[in-house]
Amino acid sequence: MVNFTLHFNKIPSPYDPVNTIIDYIDKLIPIALSKIRNYVHETPLVSLTSLSDIVGKQVYLKLENLQKTGAYKARGATFKIAQLLERKQVNGVVAASSGNHAQAVAYAAKVNNVPAIIVMPETASATKIQATRSYGAEVVLYGTIYDEAYRKAIEIAKEREYEFIHPFDDPEIIAGQGTIGLEILKQLNDVKEVLVPIGGGGLISGISIAIKKRVNNVKIVGVQPREAASMKYLLEGKLSEYIPRLSIADGVVVKKPGNYTSRIVAELVDDIIVVDEEDISHAVFFLLERGKIIAEGAGALPVAALLSGKYVPSEEPVVAIVSGGNIDPTLLSRIILHELSKDGRLVTIYGVVDDKPGVLHDVIEVLALHRINIVDIKHDRVSPYLLPTKAVVELTFEASTPDIVEKALEELRHRGYWFKKKM
Repeated sequence: MVNFTLHFNKIPSPYDPVNTIIDYIDKLIPIALSKIRNYVHETPLVSLTSLSDIVGKQVYLKLENLQKTGAYKARGATFKIAQLLERKQVNGVVAASSGNHAQAVAYAAKVNNVPAIIVMPETASATKIQATRSYGAEVVLYGTIYDEAYRKAIEIAKEREYEFIHPFDDPEIIAGQGTIGLEILKQLNDVKEVLVPIGGGGLISGISIAIKKRVNNVKIVGVQPREAASMKYLLEGKLSEYIPRLSIADGVVVKKPGNYTSRIVAELVDDIIVVDEEDISHAVFFLLERGKIIAEGAGALPVAALLSGKYVPSEEPVVAIVSGGNIDPTLLSRIILHELSKDGRLVTIYGVVDDKPGVLHDVIEVLALHRINIVDIKHDRVSPYLLPTKAVVELTFEASTPDIVEKALEELRHRGYWFKKKM
């Protein structure tokens, strides 16, 4: 203990013994909790009966989507800047991000009264750019991908003598995220399994240290999208084969996990599960419809693993971390439409009809008789493959059950209209 205290301000390198790194971060986590508690929320831990019933085990959701800035990242950023200020004079901070880390650093800089520059790719959404600026940060748009924005951020940090804030590969960032683990133990002291999204690994590293250094029998499971399973590839020695692809869970798409985080995950995490895009889409929709919880794709990863059956808990209670809720409204609307279509509750039918008065009225009357609510109608009479006397009618509607759709199609056929469902 004496030696550790003497060297407490000396941050271990990522190449020090892994237990040295873990012990260092473990001692930082309670300090982090005390320093950030006035600036971040202790987020609720809630049960969702419908999810527990499907899984067959008691499942709780840790709602970091209700955190400041809409994601857990505010914890690590706030603690990191507080630590920097305690050690030395800070001229300002710089970060590179197109999402949650950008907003977190901007917020943390604001509450600590420190200037912040956030470099975001030119492809970042207007919503995220505006949100970052709303916290008082200067936003620099540069490059088309994160790596280009990262290099620009490092350049600005050197030019202005600002501190660069890494999104995940930093012991103090990891310690800040680890405060979630302390909250879980406080809110549910008999927790048996915890499912955590993995991108660069900062979140799961902090939670793993906080929980496993205090309770021996808790299983920690990471979840990644199949399109961006960088940590799993790295730990399996296959990172050279890994190519990140577009994912609904865009918040966890990284080229390479951290040096600190990969070693901590290898030491403490029990398993890493990968889920498909359809699983993530369903989880986002399920949380919205059943729990009235808005989760971004990355935040829904643990629920995706549970709902899809790709992970089956052996013990209960289980905690799934909903790490953030900053989903683009356009993407959310597309997910809703996609899931309703998959579920047979949003249906499109089409057919060729005679182009004469009364036909469209007749078709709509059939749908109305079956209490089907029409969402959209398309009427095409100019396509070159149509006879001059014909038109294509396409109708999109809401239906409560697939049976109603089949009955409506049968009635249309009885009246001489041959409509098909559009797949």
